[in-house]
Amino acid sequence: MYALYSLAILVLAVALFPWFLYQALRHGKYVSSVGQRMGVLPVSFNLDGDESIWIHAVSVGEALTVRALLPDLRKQYPDLKIFLSTTTITGQQIARERLTEVDAVFYFPFDLPVFVNRTMRLVRPRLFIMMETEIWPNLLRACKRDGVRTLMVNGRISSRSYPRYRMARGFFRQVLAHVDQCCMQSDESARRIIDIGADPSRVTVTGSLKFESLESPSAAAGRGAGRVLRFFRMTEGRSVVMAASTLKGEEPPVLAAFAAVRRTHPATMLIVAPRKPERFDEAEALARAEGYRVVRRSSLVVDSEPQADVVILDTIGELAHLFQVATAVFVGGSLIDHGGHNILEPAVHGKPIVFGPYMSNFAEIAQTFLDAGAAVQVGSPAELATALVRLVSDPAECARLGASARTLVEANRGARPKTLAAVAALLPPAGPRLVVAR
Repeated sequence: MYALYSLAILVLAVALFPWFLYQALRHGKYVSSVGQRMGVLPVSFNLDGDESIWIHAVSVGEALTVRALLPDLRKQYPDLKIFLSTTTITGQQIARERLTEVDAVFYFPFDLPVFVNRTMRLVRPRLFIMMETEIWPNLLRACKRDGVRTLMVNGRISSRSYPRYRMARGFFRQVLAHVDQCCMQSDESARRIIDIGADPSRVTVTGSLKFESLESPSAAAGRGAGRVLRFFRMTEGRSVVMAASTLKGEEPPVLAAFAAVRRTHPATMLIVAPRKPERFDEAEALARAEGYRVVRRSSLVVDSEPQADVVILDTIGELAHLFQVATAVFVGGSLIDHGGHNILEPAVHGKPIVFGPYMSNFAEIAQTFLDAGAAVQVGSPAELATALVRLVSDPAECARLGASARTLVEANRGARPKTLAAVAALLPPAGPRLVVAR
């Protein structure tokens, strides 16, 4: 089965090569990372050949979630390096900028034995931690062969991916036998991973680390939020609608909803934050086509109010800070069938949150917010317009939703000590027993 899996990766790589080549030539993507993805790391990466804890976080959300664990890992394992890999370019950028406790950041290798083995020799992990559900069969097999303990952290099996895993349940039973412990976000995800082959004795529900990894507004202000907000010196009373992490097909209904808001609140400003950097140009063109004055965040003047109707957030790492200026927040990836994006960052800032019908990637969290009356779900672009008009027109409702969202975040913290206990069980710290501050 592993040979067939590796062959499938090679066939897929050949089939996708023209697309990767286009992305490299058009957007400059992947060019600088190819060597690391083939297991070629800088000479200075681990010069002394130290043993390590290797954490893999596929993209931005997972990388930021790691923040909940790093201080304790650094304290409990002072003799081990901590290395972090990502798959995406934006995840790499955020990890390098924000995860200061990590010794080095690199790109995750292609999951073929030759590249995996080369990376393993350089990283020298004693523990491999995969954030959420990054199941890479050849890497996990290599870890088992080399005696490296493996831990899935903040694991989830979404309703979208669950049927695909079940189709290959026989193979995944072999793969999951190489995972020493699965720490899942919810009872449902635990049930699903057991159904696709995980040993029930190795599965535990720890809750979501995403609640633990959120920075408070005061902590963020001390770490750079104030600088970002200097570009948004908003007039008191001016409303700001934010569309966060939008995907292709979502800007048109967002712009239509914004037009509805402007009919009753003409001074309102819209901030659009496309999920992918290569879509900045497209989002700007769509807004200009509607006749709006549009400016990019990178062109704003410091210590002044944006003289525009629409601002395109074309910078990396600033979105979480800018929730502070929002009156209402629409979280993208949810109006199209993509599975939604994380709603916790606007929640910790006490902002009213609106999302669409497609939230399968965050189903448990979304339902928790809906049950608590801490978010609004819409079923169509027309409902999005209605919801945003209502929120901008009703400060009391905005305050109620925002307060409920922030309270819910605080009430759901608790996954960190459980997760760190799972780490200690697999890799006992030297010296005193692990004690986690609560």
